[in-house]
Amino acid sequence: MLAQKSRLTGVKNFKAVEVNGEIYQSENFGIARLNRNDDGPSRFAFVVSSKVAKDAVDRNKFKRAMSEAVRTSMIDVKNGFDVVFLAKTSIVRIPTSELMREVKFALKDSGLIK
Repeated sequence: MLAQKSRLTGVKNFKAVEVNGEIYQSENFGIARLNRNDDGPSRFAFVVSSKVAKDAVDRNKFKRAMSEAVRTSMIDVKNGFDVVFLAKTSIVRIPTSELMREVKFALKDSGLIK
């Protein structure tokens, strides 16, 4: 589980990422990121719509997998970013290990890793 200081919460913060952020597309999710231009820890949020997975159990499983992949990469993540992961419908067809691998690759590819 991500530390509290690494979680992005609040409508105002989500709106700022939506309006001013850059979007990076991966095969099974999108990443919206906003550079806050400060030295605070990067904060992450994970969104899996009920249109993607009907059951809450499945939505939570995908959020936990993405969160764990980010948590294990936190030591290498640059400071000062707000990041929102947005799941695509194709996420339901891949195994959890592949999803975690894709998250780590996407973090590196989108410039969030030092």
